[in-house]
Amino acid sequence: MAVPLRFDGRVVLVTGAGGGLGRAYALAFAERGASVVVNDLGGDFMGVGKGSLAADKVVEEIRRKGGKAVANYDSVEAGEKVVKTALDAFGRIDVVINNAGILRDRSFGRISDEDWDIIQRVHLRGSFLVTRAAWDHMKKQKFGRIIMTSSASGIYGNFGQANYCAAKLGLLGLSNCLAVEGEKSNIHCNTIAPTAGSRLTQNILPDDLLEALKPDYVAPLVLWLCHESCEENGGLFEVGAGWIGKLRWERTLGAIVRQRTQPMTPEAVKANWTKICDFDNATKPQRIQESIGGIIEALNKIDSDGGVSANHTSSATSTATSGFAGAIGHKLPPFSSSYTELDTIMYALGVGASIKEPKDLKFIYEGSSDFSCLPTFGVILAQKSIMGGGLAEIPGLSVNLAKVLHGEQYLELYKPLPRAGKLKCEAVVADVLDKGSGLIILMDVYSYSGEELICYNQFSIFVVGSGGFGGKRTSDKAK
Repeated sequence: MAVPLRFDGRVVLVTGAGGGLGRAYALAFAERGASVVVNDLGGDFMGVGKGSLAADKVVEEIRRKGGKAVANYDSVEAGEKVVKTALDAFGRIDVVINNAGILRDRSFGRISDEDWDIIQRVHLRGSFLVTRAAWDHMKKQKFGRIIMTSSASGIYGNFGQANYCAAKLGLLGLSNCLAVEGEKSNIHCNTIAPTAGSRLTQNILPDDLLEALKPDYVAPLVLWLCHESCEENGGLFEVGAGWIGKLRWERTLGAIVRQRTQPMTPEAVKANWTKICDFDNATKPQRIQESIGGIIEALNKIDSDGGVSANHTSSATSTATSGFAGAIGHKLPPFSSSYTELDTIMYALGVGASIKEPKDLKFIYEGSSDFSCLPTFGVILAQKSIMGGGLAEIPGLSVNLAKVLHGEQYLELYKPLPRAGKLKCEAVVADVLDKGSGLIILMDVYSYSGEELICYNQFSIFVVGSGGFGGKRTSDKAK
């Protein structure tokens, strides 16, 4: 028998919890041990009016069953007040369910400024304000689970809901960003697009369908996504009637419609339209780096296939034969780099250290008894040794510094970096690899304080457009 998922000790805030989906979430979390803040403004489905009855009834229901809950009657636009209720009542905030919403359905030409603005304020801005109010508390405790509520209308579009669709898809973009920013602090953010009977749909759907689409058939997904054992982050799920499906982005392989020496034209776009829209062998990018990688690959092909100067070909050919003999083992001129305590502090702040995190003080306050330099600062110092133009002087290689990208990075630390001082860095070419669209230079850099080896770095330096010379693709020297 499966071990029940419990939420004992967790504090859950559910917005729009006076009925429908929000009520189902609040009851389910409370049943499994969570302390619940039931937020509901008490207005109608168009956002008109306010009152305490809806939230109070849910709180009473939870308490009657032995659970812990308090009510909050603020608009989600008062995000700080909503979260303060959780902090005042229970001392922390672990889970935020952004569920509050209203409708102002109109055909596009009839949407007023008021109809547009209030939907954005409640759905998108309200979710932003509530989540922002909880964010720093989640970061401090190194735990947080956030749910954004999108909609099939936002994903696919729906007649008469332009305002609603825009806000709902905006929530997906917000969620994607928070998933990236929160990952290092164990804050996970996921998006659901539920189909369920609620006050927003009770006048639209027939009774038998409303019964089949009970909110109880959505709540279990939300509970799983918010449990501490769930690693899902940045996901988008459609859910309803006991069915759950995950969505993802898909992108065609596309087509390059310009040549290096010729302008891009709409006629070329038309001629390649079938290929541009062909989803056979499509890719499924999940992060922005993968998206940009496709553009970089296209640039490489344009550069290599579009009549790049003969120097490219001749350089690559010579490199593939005797040129590498002079490159591998070549040492760049030694480089010394001095740094101060202020430099190490600025670096630590730049990579996310904060005065709000007690464990970070030793990296950003020179008066701390254990003030020290972040180990990864050793990468910055070593990088300086290869950025002074020495790459362009490697024998047998023709390196255009404008086409150089920093690839993978490896660091070994033998001694703690001095909190301030001077390091001498010695760089040597470990190997050269052919990656087709470019070449990779494996560069070993040894950093010394006096005669003592402090750290070792290996840089993978990608040179765009210099591959395809028939060289090896892997190396036993790669870390």
